[in-house]
Amino acid sequence: MFKILVIQTLNNLSDERTEYLINDRLSFMRFLGLGLSDRVPDAKTRWLFRERLTQAGAIERLFDRFDATLRNAGYLPMSGQILDATLVAAPKQRNTNAEKADLRAGHIPQDWRDKPSKLSHKDRHARWTLKFTKAKQQEDGTIPSTDLAIPFFGYKSHISIDRKFRLIRKWKATDAAASDGARLRDGLLNKTNTASSVWADTAYRSKANEDFMEKQGFVSKVHRKKPHLKPMPRHIQKSNAGKSVIRSRVEHVFADQKSQTGLFVRTVGITRATMRIGLANIVYNMRRFLLLERINAAA
Repeated sequence: MFKILVIQTLNNLSDERTEYLINDRLSFMRFLGLGLSDRVPDAKTRWLFRERLTQAGAIERLFDRFDATLRNAGYLPMSGQILDATLVAAPKQRNTNAEKADLRAGHIPQDWRDKPSKLSHKDRHARWTLKFTKAKQQEDGTIPSTDLAIPFFGYKSHISIDRKFRLIRKWKATDAAASDGARLRDGLLNKTNTASSVWADTAYRSKANEDFMEKQGFVSKVHRKKPHLKPMPRHIQKSNAGKSVIRSRVEHVFADQKSQTGLFVRTVGITRATMRIGLANIVYNMRRFLLLERINAAA
């Protein structure tokens, strides 16, 4: 059953589509150890299995279990760690201003309480935020001087990878409006890494984080922010450029997850979103592990 979840996550499939493709593809059947005459678990059975894992909070233990396999194979966290976060889209909620105010206050709107079926389809944990992106060139050849702010609804995946093997070592799922920097002090740092350096972008630069890393014995390689209403000093520019060469490696992890697994939350609630994001992280580590093994075999 867990192998089925791996197939489903790797190919970004719904429960019904997964059932169809397992019956249709011999490669899927071989991976699952099924014969042509064997029965394939239906979509409802897979949903129940995933739901039981979700309610038990098993995804963190499953991730740690595979991480132990990586360590036993010789892939220890080495050469420091890189932190970053990416937005994960979820189905948009059409709520009134009063309902939004109740959700921000941590209350369930009264209208939803009286309609249990409606409440079960309302995501009370996903949040709206602004996603800033570089403005594209216009038809007249000009490029706007300001970045574009695009409204985004969903969750956020926070990860910490080791610099040596680019494997995910720590992760956390939050709503999309959660602060990136606060997660650094919330268990995202990996204390078992053989090096103490920590790379991250300016979202993680704060006095609280710098003091926390110094107290915990980490060496900060976090990007420095541009002074307010002043040009960036030349030496800070050069320092940030050198850090970007290393920090940018974490972007390849998110690009792989979104291109290969189509990282998207179709479920309702932070608990199920955590399960989805955790599965995507495990599957990424599995694929990365196989790639590293092939590289070592060729060498």
